[in-house]
Amino acid sequence: MPKPPKISDAEWHVMDAVWLAAPITASDVIDSLSPHFGWSANTIKTMLNRLVKKRALKFEQDGKRYLYRPAVSREACVRVESRSFLQRVFGGDVTPMLAHFVEDAQLSPEQLKQLRKLLDQKRD
Repeated sequence: MPKPPKISDAEWHVMDAVWLAAPITASDVIDSLSPHFGWSANTIKTMLNRLVKKRALKFEQDGKRYLYRPAVSREACVRVESRSFLQRVFGGDVTPMLAHFVEDAQLSPEQLKQLRKLLDQKRD
């Protein structure tokens, strides 16, 4: 899969719909997102087209409709966004970022256990 492009906050919602249900028609994306965000069908179609131009989505024609599929993985997009966020907000330093999230979040004992396990694995 190609390198993920920069995706806007609104485009993330469209990508989530496609990642969840690909292949998916524009109508299905509209039905999925419009009630939650109040976006018009034209707005969602514009975002689909923009994501195709950015090479985040690809499509194939199926009769009169288009079927959309991701051209980039969710994991790759999350990785790029995480690095960008880390650099912008914490100057690339992971320790203060993790400290902020751990101190600010309401973590269950199970979540704390998972975090300890991840940190222990990194140590090895």
